[in-house]
Amino acid sequence: MERHPAAGIMTTARYRPTWDLALDPLVSCKLCLGEFPLEQMTTITQCQCVFCTLCLKQYVELLIKEGFETAISCPDSACPKRGHLQENEIECMVATEIMQRYRQLQFEKEVLLDPSRTWCPSSTCQAVCQLKESDTALPQLVRCNVCTLEFCSACKASWHPDQDCQENVPITAFLPGESSSFFKADDDNAPIKRCPKCKVYIERDEGCAQMMCKNCKHAFCWYCLESLDDDFLLIHYDKGPCRNKLGHSRASVIWHRTQVVGIFAGFGLLLLVASPFLLLATPFVLCCKCKCSKGDDDPLPT
Repeated sequence: MERHPAAGIMTTARYRPTWDLALDPLVSCKLCLGEFPLEQMTTITQCQCVFCTLCLKQYVELLIKEGFETAISCPDSACPKRGHLQENEIECMVATEIMQRYRQLQFEKEVLLDPSRTWCPSSTCQAVCQLKESDTALPQLVRCNVCTLEFCSACKASWHPDQDCQENVPITAFLPGESSSFFKADDDNAPIKRCPKCKVYIERDEGCAQMMCKNCKHAFCWYCLESLDDDFLLIHYDKGPCRNKLGHSRASVIWHRTQVVGIFAGFGLLLLVASPFLLLATPFVLCCKCKCSKGDDDPLPT
């Protein structure tokens, strides 16, 4: 008769005595402030900063999904070495599709910084085109090898020999197959526009009208391209041609403004409460400074 181990008894691979766990050193995570054993922590090779694996994974995935940066720095703002995560470290902690997006962001950044390469402006193509090595700073004719579109290297509009580049070129002027009556040059709902600050092309498929360029972090209105960098309360959408075009309900806008006002009011209240103590402490500080300066001026005893 065979005897099977009882179902309630754990194997040694899954069970560790409480006294054995108590001997393991616990390490604090600077992100969640929790304490974990060493096997649940990850060390960044470049700076040797230690974080729990779950927090570091969520941090890396958030930066990649939002496309904020291609060089993922150490999440510790006070990191003495200002370390960055290597590509093999990132690959070990994120899913395959997120890693593919990370490599795509890296490639887009390389093309953006390379003066000898540029993107084909057609939204249906988006191939990388090579510029002539000489005079890359001057406008030149570029022919896309994929869609055969000919465009200007400076303004990305259709090639215009013996003519200066226009400041604001309608994106639909050179999108093949999209120049029909459905797309108008002054159409507020055009799917692609240029950032008014860095001139990078931005495609909007959904969301509100408050846009932020991922390249230069400039905030602007999608419809009129006016700057929203200093418009914390989004007053821009209360009047003018963009009135009620934000894309959010009135209740959500009021809630947003309440939060912003609450933050400023909190700082003001804190300053108001602390000001009497600062006024009371001022004479003591001045007195200490006077004593110190008087002591320095006294001649040494002979």
